[in-house]
Amino acid sequence: MPRTAARTRWRLGLTTTALLTATALVPAPAQAEDATDYAITVDPSARGAKIDDTMYGVFFEDINRAADGGLYAELVQNRSFEYSTADNGSYTPLTSWSAGGTAQVLDDAGRLNERNRNYLSLGAGSSVTNSGYNTGVRVEQGKRYDFSVWARAASGSTLTVSLKDAAGSLATARQVAVKGGWAKYRATFTATRTSNRGRLAVASTDSAALDEVSLFPRETYKNQPNGLRKDLAEKIAALKPGFVRFPGGCLVNTGSMEDYSEASNWQRKRSYQWKDTVGPVEERATNANFWGYNQSYGLGYYEYFRFSEDIGAMPLPVVPALVTGCGQNKATDDEALLQRHIQDTLDLIEFANGPATSTWGKVRARMGHPKPFHLTHLGVGNEENLPEEFFARFERFRTAIKAKYPGITVISNSGPDDAGTTFDTAWQLNREGKVDMVDEHYYNSPNWFLQNNDRYDSYDREGPKVFLGEYASQGNAWKNGLAEAAFMTGLERNADVVKLASYAPLLANEDYVQWRPDMIWFNNRASWNSANYEVQKLFMNNVGDRVIPSTATGTPDVSGPITGAVGLSTWATSAAYDDVSVTSADGSTLFGDDFSGDASQWKHNGTGSWSIQDGAYVQTDTAAENTMVTAGDPAWKDYDLHVKATKKSGKEGFLVAFGVKDTGNFYWWNLGGWNNTQSAVEQAVDGGKGTLMTKAGSIETGRAYDIDIKVRGRQVTLFLDGEEWGSFKDDKPAEPFRQVVTEDARTGDLIVKVVNAQPAEARTAVDLGGAEVASTARVTTLAADETAVNTETDTPVTPVTSTFRGVAKKFTYTFPAHSVTFLRIKQS
Repeated sequence: MPRTAARTRWRLGLTTTALLTATALVPAPAQAEDATDYAITVDPSARGAKIDDTMYGVFFEDINRAADGGLYAELVQNRSFEYSTADNGSYTPLTSWSAGGTAQVLDDAGRLNERNRNYLSLGAGSSVTNSGYNTGVRVEQGKRYDFSVWARAASGSTLTVSLKDAAGSLATARQVAVKGGWAKYRATFTATRTSNRGRLAVASTDSAALDEVSLFPRETYKNQPNGLRKDLAEKIAALKPGFVRFPGGCLVNTGSMEDYSEASNWQRKRSYQWKDTVGPVEERATNANFWGYNQSYGLGYYEYFRFSEDIGAMPLPVVPALVTGCGQNKATDDEALLQRHIQDTLDLIEFANGPATSTWGKVRARMGHPKPFHLTHLGVGNEENLPEEFFARFERFRTAIKAKYPGITVISNSGPDDAGTTFDTAWQLNREGKVDMVDEHYYNSPNWFLQNNDRYDSYDREGPKVFLGEYASQGNAWKNGLAEAAFMTGLERNADVVKLASYAPLLANEDYVQWRPDMIWFNNRASWNSANYEVQKLFMNNVGDRVIPSTATGTPDVSGPITGAVGLSTWATSAAYDDVSVTSADGSTLFGDDFSGDASQWKHNGTGSWSIQDGAYVQTDTAAENTMVTAGDPAWKDYDLHVKATKKSGKEGFLVAFGVKDTGNFYWWNLGGWNNTQSAVEQAVDGGKGTLMTKAGSIETGRAYDIDIKVRGRQVTLFLDGEEWGSFKDDKPAEPFRQVVTEDARTGDLIVKVVNAQPAEARTAVDLGGAEVASTARVTTLAADETAVNTETDTPVTPVTSTFRGVAKKFTYTFPAHSVTFLRIKQS
């Protein structure tokens, strides 16, 4: 960030743990009452980057039960009896159901339709009861709930449908007369009391077949049929997102690329393919979700387009590129299959934009939306770790799309990381191919986000634009929100390069979590905003239309050497370590262990099972993650670490640590990480890890590797089997004070956005560069202890609004500790 030489002083000793040593910038002025910690200077005469209305959006992926049991309002789990071991090893077709009497799930010619393979055969006098999600079916007193079921009974049967919990009835039971072939039957309940533990029961007087057993709250978002859970949809709408990215993520580029048909043997583990998700819900295919459960596709592409329209957001779908990722890393070479997916993509655009008389526009119209959805952007692929294979296929998609729909912005990507060989290769191909936009993804520590505010300052202004499709700091505490806010000031400053950005993931059901952090948390009865959500909402609701150039004073450069002990670890892997030595720069021995004796020099900090075996230190638990053992002095500096390592079994390779201060603060060389597909140097600060460098590569089982790490000051050089693998210099400051200023063209407001991520208030001199302004500002502040976490019952990170009456061309404002503050200042 540019810095000015204004009258400032640096408060010694007030840096966060993420910061390294700092010294005074400028002596304090003579008059103590005039002393300031920082200075912000605004240049209203200069023109900064234009900010598009679509700058910030959201990314919806069905992870953490975001769809079924989440945003999709259906209250019945496994409503079509389609759960399978293909989805999760513990599943059966009756998962979440309990039976009284005779109930059997069948897969035969008597089914409802070809794509809904299973149905329930219910014997005379028998019943089934559904347990819903979380603690049960949630109902509220006085609210209405719509039941439906597809059923058949050749000789006729009466279904008694009831809602109850352990204390008794929750609504008056309904009776439904069924006779003949498959037909849809409906009933409505009004809840007589509120319960989080409801159960839906269906009992039959005579033999009957059931499928698509459903219970929907009458009150959904905008009361849409097959609708969305109101509180979750409203929280997303309150962000005022400029776009919605959908459906993934790993759902797009994992599993088989085949369709759901007899020809593929009804392939369950397949990529998300849009045609499976439109049309009548009872005819939509089911799928094994990559994240370990079943997805019904009740919330499909039509509902996605409709929701985007309802909240005023641009739809941004992502389609498979026929190169798998997320640890699978395989390119599909079937030409016919590639052509089919390219045609499917063209058909998707027609479904969104085509007239109601077109083939796929007619499908959209029949679903209730004759007008087009105005699709303008489309992503091909997601985080592919095979950049050359991906780009060859991407170009086939792009050529076909541009030939038929030249106005569509086709988005490529740069792989799964913020740097490294895959990232560099992908970006080179994207630049050479003159792509419209590149999707970047990264999840890093708060320290990384504080260090990398300037990430996009040096990007080519004439090259492809950036879509930051997935990013988050590793956690949901306020320190994570602060770090993200600091980083977002850099996104806005570079709005001519970064055109779109979305935090990820969006939703998490607290009882079904595969990934964290997440923006909105919920269960079956409530939802709440994370600290990260509050940051996103504040920025998204106060974007502005143009950046007004500004500068601020900041911290000095990082100084002092990397210091710390050494460590060994594994991740879902068994490995043997031997001949560990640490020598100082002058060649003297600091530490040595050939494991000919015991392991008394080592401290076991993590999980796993370590023991001396055959003169080596061996970790044998192939399920354990981060099995760290450490040795040495945290004060060590300027040393050489040597380790001999052999993988014995498991998924990954070796983790060799250096600069170890404690269990949450260290560096490690991760060799054969990410399911043994790449190696990286990672830095942990306060438990959150950020990647400093990465390369593709794997570790062989049974082979002994010589690993050497040379630490000199803040420079680190790494050697694998005597050959230099890479080097880096860790000298970027984790700047705790960041700012950006934008202008709202509609109101004329200057929006001064300041992040103070340190544990002390920051008294700041603000110079508006002569701008004529009102004397008051509307202020929105987020401030809390850095460890604060919002929960269902406690939300310490909540916006506070106020009025500041001391605004002038030059004024002083004190920004609270651990705060994000937006001042909206009227220009005269």
